[in-house]
Amino acid sequence: AVSRLKRRGLLTADRPGSKAAGYAPSPAARQLLDDGDRRVYTRPVPDGRWLLAVFSVPESERTRRHVLRSRLARLGFGNAAPGIWIAPSHLEDETRHTLVRLGLDAYVDLFRGTHEGFEPTAEAAARWWDLEAIAALHRSFLSAHEPVLRAWSRRRKTPPEEAYRDYLPALDAWRRLPYADPGLPAALLPRDWPGARAAEVFFALHAKLRDAGRRYVLGAGDGA
Repeated sequence: AVSRLKRRGLLTADRPGSKAAGYAPSPAARQLLDDGDRRVYTRPVPDGRWLLAVFSVPESERTRRHVLRSRLARLGFGNAAPGIWIAPSHLEDETRHTLVRLGLDAYVDLFRGTHEGFEPTAEAAARWWDLEAIAALHRSFLSAHEPVLRAWSRRRKTPPEEAYRDYLPALDAWRRLPYADPGLPAALLPRDWPGARAAEVFFALHAKLRDAGRRYVLGAGDGA
Protein backbone atom coordinates (compact mmCIF):
# COMPACT_ATOMS: atom_id res chain seq x y z
CA ALA A 1 0.00 0.00 0.00
CA VAL A 2 2.82 2.41 0.83
CA SER A 3 4.58 1.65 -2.45
CA ARG A 4 1.37 2.28 -4.37
CA LEU A 5 0.86 5.65 -2.68
CA LYS A 6 4.48 6.58 -3.41
CA ARG A 7 4.04 5.68 -7.10
CA ARG A 8 0.95 7.86 -7.24
CA GLY A 9 2.89 10.77 -5.76
CA LEU A 10 0.80 10.91 -2.59
CA LEU A 11 3.61 10.11 -0.14
CA THR A 12 7.09 11.60 0.12
CA ALA A 13 10.06 10.48 2.20
CA ASP A 14 10.19 12.18 5.60
CA ARG A 15 12.91 11.03 8.00
CA PRO A 16 13.87 13.90 10.30
CA GLY A 17 16.46 12.70 12.82
CA SER A 18 15.72 9.02 12.24
CA LYS A 19 17.28 6.17 10.29
CA ALA A 20 13.90 4.48 9.96
CA ALA A 21 11.86 5.05 6.83
CA GLY A 22 9.20 7.68 7.31
CA TYR A 23 6.67 9.26 5.00
CA ALA A 24 4.53 12.36 4.87
CA PRO A 25 1.65 13.40 2.63
CA SER A 26 2.87 15.08 -0.54
CA PRO A 27 1.53 18.47 -1.66
CA ALA A 28 -0.66 16.57 -4.14
CA ALA A 29 -2.08 14.46 -1.31
CA ARG A 30 -2.82 17.54 0.77
CA GLN A 31 -4.57 19.11 -2.20
CA LEU A 32 -6.60 15.92 -2.67
CA LEU A 33 -7.68 16.01 0.98
CA ASP A 34 -8.53 19.71 0.81
CA ASP A 35 -10.62 19.17 -2.31
CA GLY A 36 -12.42 16.28 -0.62
CA ASP A 37 -13.18 18.32 2.48
CA ARG A 38 -14.61 21.16 0.41
CA ARG A 39 -16.76 18.74 -1.56
CA VAL A 40 -18.16 16.98 1.51
CA TYR A 41 -18.44 19.81 4.03
CA THR A 42 -19.53 22.81 1.95
CA ARG A 43 -22.61 23.44 -0.13
CA PRO A 44 -22.03 24.41 -3.77
CA VAL A 45 -23.17 27.83 -4.96
CA PRO A 46 -23.96 27.51 -8.69
CA ASP A 47 -23.44 30.67 -10.75
CA GLY A 48 -25.33 29.47 -13.82
CA ARG A 49 -22.16 28.93 -15.83
CA TRP A 50 -20.81 25.64 -17.13
CA LEU A 51 -17.44 23.96 -17.31
CA LEU A 52 -16.81 21.94 -20.47
CA ALA A 53 -14.09 19.30 -20.64
CA VAL A 54 -13.29 18.43 -24.25
CA PHE A 55 -10.77 15.68 -24.74
CA SER A 56 -9.11 13.63 -27.43
CA VAL A 57 -7.03 10.58 -26.54
CA PRO A 58 -5.18 8.54 -29.20
CA GLU A 59 -6.46 5.02 -29.83
CA SER A 60 -3.07 3.72 -28.70
CA GLU A 61 -3.82 5.12 -25.22
CA ARG A 62 -7.26 3.65 -24.65
CA THR A 63 -6.51 2.99 -20.99
CA ARG A 64 -5.98 6.69 -20.41
CA ARG A 65 -9.23 7.44 -22.22
CA HIS A 66 -11.06 5.09 -19.88
CA VAL A 67 -9.42 6.64 -16.81
CA LEU A 68 -10.28 10.11 -18.04
CA ARG A 69 -13.93 9.29 -18.64
CA SER A 70 -14.34 7.50 -15.32
CA ARG A 71 -12.59 10.28 -13.41
CA LEU A 72 -14.74 13.00 -14.97
CA ALA A 73 -17.84 10.98 -14.09
CA ARG A 74 -16.62 10.59 -10.50
CA LEU A 75 -16.09 14.35 -10.28
CA GLY A 76 -19.75 14.85 -11.18
CA PHE A 77 -19.53 15.61 -14.89
CA GLY A 78 -22.35 14.69 -17.23
CA ASN A 79 -21.78 13.44 -20.76
CA ALA A 80 -22.99 16.06 -23.26
CA ALA A 81 -21.63 14.32 -26.39
CA PRO A 82 -18.80 11.96 -27.33
CA GLY A 83 -15.61 13.50 -25.96
CA ILE A 84 -17.50 16.42 -24.37
CA TRP A 85 -18.28 16.41 -20.65
CA ILE A 86 -20.06 19.14 -18.72
CA ALA A 87 -20.28 20.26 -15.10
CA PRO A 88 -21.27 23.35 -13.13
CA SER A 89 -18.42 25.84 -13.14
CA HIS A 90 -17.85 25.58 -9.37
CA LEU A 91 -16.11 22.24 -10.02
CA GLU A 92 -13.33 23.86 -12.05
CA ASP A 93 -10.60 24.01 -9.40
CA GLU A 94 -11.04 20.41 -8.27
CA THR A 95 -11.16 19.28 -11.91
CA ARG A 96 -7.88 21.04 -12.67
CA HIS A 97 -6.20 19.58 -9.59
CA THR A 98 -7.40 16.08 -10.46
CA LEU A 99 -6.38 16.13 -14.11
CA VAL A 100 -2.93 17.50 -13.32
CA ARG A 101 -2.39 15.00 -10.50
CA LEU A 102 -3.27 12.09 -12.80
CA GLY A 103 -1.22 13.40 -15.72
CA LEU A 104 -4.32 13.74 -17.88
CA ASP A 105 -4.29 17.51 -18.39
CA ALA A 106 -2.45 17.26 -21.73
CA TYR A 107 -5.48 15.53 -23.28
CA VAL A 108 -8.13 18.00 -22.12
CA ASP A 109 -9.28 21.52 -22.99
CA LEU A 110 -11.46 23.26 -20.41
CA PHE A 111 -14.01 25.94 -21.33
CA ARG A 112 -16.39 28.05 -19.24
CA GLY A 113 -19.61 29.48 -20.59
CA THR A 114 -23.39 29.46 -20.73
CA HIS A 115 -25.88 27.20 -22.46
CA GLU A 116 -27.52 29.22 -25.24
CA GLY A 117 -29.94 26.64 -26.66
CA PHE A 118 -31.60 25.40 -28.57
CA GLU A 119 -33.02 22.86 -26.12
CA PRO A 120 -34.19 24.28 -22.76
CA THR A 121 -31.33 23.93 -20.29
CA ALA A 122 -33.39 21.92 -17.80
CA GLU A 123 -34.21 19.37 -20.51
CA ALA A 124 -30.58 19.22 -21.60
CA ALA A 125 -29.43 18.67 -18.01
CA ALA A 126 -31.84 15.75 -17.73
CA ARG A 127 -29.99 14.18 -20.68
CA TRP A 128 -26.52 14.93 -19.36
CA TRP A 129 -27.19 13.38 -15.94
CA ASP A 130 -29.36 10.55 -14.68
CA LEU A 131 -31.29 12.78 -12.29
CA GLU A 132 -33.65 10.03 -11.16
CA ALA A 133 -30.73 7.84 -10.09
CA ILE A 134 -29.21 10.76 -8.18
CA ALA A 135 -32.56 11.53 -6.55
CA ALA A 136 -32.83 7.90 -5.46
CA LEU A 137 -29.50 8.23 -3.64
CA HIS A 138 -30.77 11.29 -1.79
CA ARG A 139 -34.01 9.53 -0.85
CA SER A 140 -32.06 6.56 0.47
CA PHE A 141 -29.97 8.90 2.63
CA LEU A 142 -33.09 10.62 3.94
CA SER A 143 -34.80 7.32 4.70
CA ALA A 144 -31.87 6.23 6.85
CA HIS A 145 -30.84 9.49 8.53
CA GLU A 146 -33.80 11.87 8.73
CA PRO A 147 -35.33 9.77 11.56
CA VAL A 148 -31.98 10.00 13.37
CA LEU A 149 -32.08 13.79 13.14
CA ARG A 150 -35.66 13.88 14.41
CA ALA A 151 -34.67 11.75 17.40
CA TRP A 152 -31.71 13.99 18.24
CA SER A 153 -33.79 17.15 17.86
CA ARG A 154 -35.86 15.98 20.83
CA ARG A 155 -32.80 15.53 23.05
CA ARG A 156 -31.17 18.24 25.14
CA LYS A 157 -27.89 16.43 25.81
CA THR A 158 -25.43 14.91 23.33
CA PRO A 159 -23.65 11.90 24.87
CA PRO A 160 -20.33 11.48 23.00
CA GLU A 161 -20.57 7.73 22.39
CA GLU A 162 -24.10 7.95 21.01
CA ALA A 163 -23.13 10.96 18.90
CA TYR A 164 -20.26 9.01 17.39
CA ARG A 165 -22.49 5.99 16.77
CA ASP A 166 -24.99 8.06 14.78
CA TYR A 167 -22.65 10.54 13.10
CA LEU A 168 -20.23 8.07 11.54
CA PRO A 169 -22.84 6.23 9.41
CA ALA A 170 -24.36 9.55 8.33
CA LEU A 171 -20.97 10.88 7.25
CA ASP A 172 -20.09 7.63 5.48
CA ALA A 173 -23.37 7.72 3.54
CA TRP A 174 -23.24 11.44 2.82
CA ARG A 175 -19.65 11.68 1.55
CA ARG A 176 -20.59 9.82 -1.65
CA LEU A 177 -23.52 12.09 -2.49
CA PRO A 178 -21.66 15.33 -3.33
CA TYR A 179 -19.72 13.38 -5.96
CA ALA A 180 -22.81 11.76 -7.46
CA ASP A 181 -24.73 15.05 -7.41
CA PRO A 182 -22.92 17.86 -9.27
CA GLY A 183 -24.89 20.60 -7.52
CA LEU A 184 -27.03 21.92 -10.35
CA PRO A 185 -29.01 25.17 -9.96
CA ALA A 186 -32.44 24.57 -8.44
CA ALA A 187 -34.15 25.89 -11.58
CA LEU A 188 -32.79 22.93 -13.54
CA LEU A 189 -34.00 20.27 -11.11
CA PRO A 190 -37.38 18.54 -10.76
CA ARG A 191 -39.78 20.33 -8.43
CA ASP A 192 -39.69 17.56 -5.81
CA TRP A 193 -35.88 17.29 -5.82
CA PRO A 194 -34.76 15.68 -2.51
CA GLY A 195 -31.16 16.91 -2.62
CA ALA A 196 -31.73 20.13 -0.69
CA ARG A 197 -33.43 18.28 2.16
CA ALA A 198 -30.69 15.62 2.22
CA ALA A 199 -28.11 18.39 2.60
CA GLU A 200 -30.13 20.01 5.39
CA VAL A 201 -30.29 16.72 7.27
CA PHE A 202 -26.59 15.99 6.93
CA PHE A 203 -25.43 19.46 7.95
CA ALA A 204 -27.83 19.47 10.90
CA LEU A 205 -26.42 16.13 12.08
CA HIS A 206 -22.91 17.43 11.42
CA ALA A 207 -23.53 20.49 13.59
CA LYS A 208 -25.23 18.47 16.33
CA LEU A 209 -22.99 15.41 16.56
CA ARG A 210 -19.52 15.99 15.14
CA ASP A 211 -17.86 17.67 18.12
CA ALA A 212 -19.36 15.26 20.65
CA GLY A 213 -18.38 12.30 18.49
CA ARG A 214 -14.85 13.65 18.24
CA ARG A 215 -14.64 13.86 22.03
CA TYR A 216 -15.60 10.20 22.21
CA VAL A 217 -12.86 9.23 19.74
CA LEU A 218 -10.23 11.25 21.59
CA GLY A 219 -11.32 9.79 24.91
CA ALA A 220 -11.17 6.24 23.56
CA GLY A 221 -7.70 6.93 22.22
CA ASP A 222 -6.60 8.06 25.67
CA GLY A 223 -7.96 4.87 27.21
CA ALA A 224 -10.88 6.65 28.82
